[in-house]
Amino acid sequence: MPQPKLDTLEFSRAELKKHSQALGFRARTVAEAKAWQRKLRRKLIALLGGFPAKRVPLRPRIVETRRFKGYTRQAVYFETRDTLSAFAYFLVPDGFHSPGPAVLCLPGHGRGVDDLVGINEDGTMRDEFGGYQGDYALQCVSHGYAALAFEQLCFGHRRDEAALKGGSGNSSCQPASGAALLFGQTMIGWRVWDAMRAIDYLSTRPEVDPGRIATLGCSGGGTTSLHTAAIDERVKVAVVSCYFNTYADCIMSISHCMDNYIPGILDWAEMPDVAGLIAPRGFFAEGGTQDPIFPVAATRRAHRCTKRVYRLFGAERQIGLEIFDDTHRWWGKGAFEFLAKTL
Repeated sequence: MPQPKLDTLEFSRAELKKHSQALGFRARTVAEAKAWQRKLRRKLIALLGGFPAKRVPLRPRIVETRRFKGYTRQAVYFETRDTLSAFAYFLVPDGFHSPGPAVLCLPGHGRGVDDLVGINEDGTMRDEFGGYQGDYALQCVSHGYAALAFEQLCFGHRRDEAALKGGSGNSSCQPASGAALLFGQTMIGWRVWDAMRAIDYLSTRPEVDPGRIATLGCSGGGTTSLHTAAIDERVKVAVVSCYFNTYADCIMSISHCMDNYIPGILDWAEMPDVAGLIAPRGFFAEGGTQDPIFPVAATRRAHRCTKRVYRLFGAERQIGLEIFDDTHRWWGKGAFEFLAKTL
């Protein structure tokens, strides 16, 4: 008598075998690769749920300016949709040569942008880089870049009432991501549009060279960094920490927040294909050997696949990977070396 088949993961893996990625990378010439990028980019935007037909005016409002040792920080609001505002911190190092390079810093799950700029829960400033994200907006400033620490939807300053009452680390991802799906859209799509509007805002700042903008994020910030750079060709370099993998090995096989899912993506492409849309622009990924939710073996395999795209473009120096011996956290050593060469 055959054994009953009750394992849901085994069922998912069996279903995966029925789905071939119709727009996986198969190009043999640069012309074919560029045509593939255009086609997959259009399909990816559609799978994410599409974007608004027009950009509303940003209407930026700087509500606070503070001087710290070595840099200035401004708190700013601007509009991303007619019914939605964004919050960010804009940081500029002392002695910055304008216009210069800027990094759009996107937080992962946790306390949001305050945890990227050294702000403790009680409002005081940390004396050294802290948290699993290592205050990477401040690290960018310490390396000489302007930085926009941009609050993602459902984190920190941009949460619903229930999440706000639940404490600083609570997100509103589940209800908001579910709402996006009910509308035929996705949280990744909502966040990517926000990140594109953040690039619009950076492009208005006299301190910033619009041709030298990078995206950078860890975990859920890495999700947005990758997908934004895949879609928005204004991004010169994308840094993705503790996210780059395959959809099948991470979010299909391991429990993740609902904000990670793109309905139908595995009928069309895998994550290395999406990363290939960034080529020949700069792309750097890092991952921890002990990361429990983004398996390092799949990160290495994904990198090898994406590198094929860069090799065809003759741009192998524009892609990098660092594997570090630690868990799910920001590392940054190779990333800043890569930014120094590419941004």
